[in-house]
Amino acid sequence: MIALFDLDGTLTDPKAGITRSVQYALERLGRPVPDADELTWMIGPPLIAGFTELLGGTDDAQDAVRFYRERYGDVGLFENEVYSGIPALLRDLREKDVRLYVATSKLQVFARRILDHFGLSRFFVEIYGSEPDNRNADKRDLIRHILDEERFDPASAVMIGDRKHDAIGAKANGITSIGVTWGYGSRQELLEAGAACLVDEPGDLEEIIARGAFLEDTRPTSPIGKTSISR
Repeated sequence: MIALFDLDGTLTDPKAGITRSVQYALERLGRPVPDADELTWMIGPPLIAGFTELLGGTDDAQDAVRFYRERYGDVGLFENEVYSGIPALLRDLREKDVRLYVATSKLQVFARRILDHFGLSRFFVEIYGSEPDNRNADKRDLIRHILDEERFDPASAVMIGDRKHDAIGAKANGITSIGVTWGYGSRQELLEAGAACLVDEPGDLEEIIARGAFLEDTRPTSPIGKTSISR
């Protein structure tokens, strides 16, 4: 079995670093600065897409991304914390010979620094992210790139993430997805995007991934522990 993990909102809670860096970018642009809680929707989508929506167009979006990265690359990426239960989950999956990868829209260099900082890099075969020119920021492109590089069968893999972009990217590449509810996407968002099931706690993921429970032909809301399997 192969498991692709999103980073923000799935492995770590990046709210402080991301929202503060968005606020910094808006300040640099001379734009109104919303409260942090009004910016959590920016956690998950590709950064350029988020700023394009936030600013109402593309004119200032590239500058906003540059300003954002200016702060985020210095302090923002470490204003972050690992979700409880994640290190144990990754360790247990590795012990069951599940091959683990990171698939994040975040810049690959930032993702590596974060995972190194928290001691999580050792669990992953490889860490994949976007490039400074926004290549592979879209999860559909990123997962396609991973398949091209790693050459594994999509039917043997699962994508785990907290936002619709994870489920959409997985579906576009023939991969099943699991939505996690401790991040920043709603249950409705994840199910409508095509997630095969929803998981409420990291500890519930091990059994589901290791035995392929997400592939079972279940019907709406069949419980596995505290996990909802929904089709």
